[in-house]
Amino acid sequence: MSSRKPKLVLVYEPEKACFDRLVADGHVAARAAEIASYLAQSTDIASEFDALAAACLTRGLSFVPVALDDAASALAGEGPKSTLVWTLTDGIAYFRGGAAPALARLNGLKVIGADDALFALCQDKFRAGAVLGALGLPVPQSGLARDGHWLVEPPASSAGWFVKPNRLGAKIGIWRDSRCADLGHALELSRRVFAAYRDDVVVQPYLAGRNVRASYLGLKPDTGVEALGVAFVDSGGDFQTMADSLALYGATGEAAREAGTYAEPELLPVAASQPRADAKIRRIAQSLMTGLGLRDVFSIDFRVEADDSVHLIEFEVCPGLPCFDFRAYCRTQWEMGLADAMAETAASRFNRMAAS
Repeated sequence: MSSRKPKLVLVYEPEKACFDRLVADGHVAARAAEIASYLAQSTDIASEFDALAAACLTRGLSFVPVALDDAASALAGEGPKSTLVWTLTDGIAYFRGGAAPALARLNGLKVIGADDALFALCQDKFRAGAVLGALGLPVPQSGLARDGHWLVEPPASSAGWFVKPNRLGAKIGIWRDSRCADLGHALELSRRVFAAYRDDVVVQPYLAGRNVRASYLGLKPDTGVEALGVAFVDSGGDFQTMADSLALYGATGEAAREAGTYAEPELLPVAASQPRADAKIRRIAQSLMTGLGLRDVFSIDFRVEADDSVHLIEFEVCPGLPCFDFRAYCRTQWEMGLADAMAETAASRFNRMAAS
């Protein structure tokens, strides 16, 4: 092991930096603010930096938060045996967090999380769906449209379709009419998305059921899918819109807390009511870890029907660490707050590095 003190570097992309760049690129300010809001976890975790530094210190580590624009210089010259890089935010399109694990690899540094190739894949829903389907996983077949024109026509669906941006965040829909009954309306939604966000849309058959979030943190060596936290996310709506997302995180979420109007979705363990679905989800997660390379920290979104049918919607290599669901997962699975869970994960990795 290097004589340098082991260091955990957390790389994050600030909302304001993203907003300023989008506006400079010609995005309308209101839409740029919506897009940048997906980086609210970077805003929300800032209040945890002192706690993270203290939690790392008690484990013999130092903690350094680094804004993405400073990452290239901050990582240059770091010791490969004494530095771990944890990327908080992903991105290859509107967001640029996918550069952080690539910079770590360029400098020969170890990372907590997936390889940088998965950072590119996870934010492109259409390409990711094709890969997941090739792995034999239960992902819905998708169409792809751009500004009112089909690039790939969607499959027939007697239940209607869901329309969602292809690369923007990880939400199911933007507006309340993101579930539509005819493909003409789906194309109209693609025009609205293109005008507002310059993105294609994925068009999938509507899936009945409830939303499920599976969270994972490999806090200890050789942690497997038994540590996956699998919970229904009941928010009172069928799917989350942009407005719903804005109400939970960042400045809007903080304002809601101050006004006493903040309300988190309810998290209910899937195993308590649908153990067969829970078992299916864990098998899917194992396939993603083995076949795709998910590791260390990630989340997966599903739709689960009453008959235990499970549909894989998408995976995230940078789950919202300071968000309500991941905090709840750390408390229930690891009996730790977020700062201690992150510091313990880093300390465990350093111990393995020293032993290898």
